[in-house]
Amino acid sequence: MKSVIVLLGPPGSGKGTQGEKLSEELGYTRLSTGDMLREAVRNGTELGMKAKSYMDSGALVPNDLIIGLMKEKIAQAKGGVILDGFPRTVEQADALAQQLDVDLALNLDVDDDELINRLTKRRSCPQCNAVYHLIYNPPKAEGVCDKCGGALYQRDDDKEETVMNRLKVYRENTMPLIDYYEKKGTLVTIKGVGSIDDIFKQVEKAVQ
Repeated sequence: MKSVIVLLGPPGSGKGTQGEKLSEELGYTRLSTGDMLREAVRNGTELGMKAKSYMDSGALVPNDLIIGLMKEKIAQAKGGVILDGFPRTVEQADALAQQLDVDLALNLDVDDDELINRLTKRRSCPQCNAVYHLIYNPPKAEGVCDKCGGALYQRDDDKEETVMNRLKVYRENTMPLIDYYEKKGTLVTIKGVGSIDDIFKQVEKAVQ
C-alpha cells in the first residue's frame, strides 16, 4: 500500500469523495486543505482570517499559509496520508518534497462541462462539512443536512462565476503538477466519470 498519496484533479472532479472512501475503507488519514482552511475561518484563527479573502474570490491561498498548516497536520498523522488540495503549485510540490516522499499522485480527469454542472449544483453543510449534490446526491430533506440537521448553503466558490475562475486558476497553476509527478514516475490518471464505486475500484488498484 502506498503511504503518501497526493490527489490531483480540477475542482469538482471527485477528489474529496474518493479521499473519504480511501480513508473509510483503507484507513488513510485524509488531509483536505479546503476543510482545514474552512475550519480555521470558522474558528476565527489568524490563518483563517488571512485565508478567507483569497477563498471567497476563488484565488489560491498563499503558499506560506498552506505549507505551515500542512506541516503541522502531517506531523500529527499516523499511518498512510492522503493530501487533498495540496500541493496546488509546483512550488508547493517542491516544498512538500522536502518534508516527505510522495508515493502516488492520483489524477482524476473530468471535462469542464461536467465540472461546472457538478459544482454549481453542490450544497454544503457549514456545521459538519458534509457535501451534497442536487442531482447526484441530494439530501433526504431539501436544504437540510442528513448527518447533523444543519441548513445547507451554496458556497461562494461554487457559484458559476467563481467556478469559472477556479477552473482558470487550476489550469494555470495546478495542471503543471501532472507533468511534475509524471516525470517522477508516480502519476496515475483515472477518468473521474461513472459511479463513485466504479471510480473507487480503479483508485484501489492504483494504491496497492
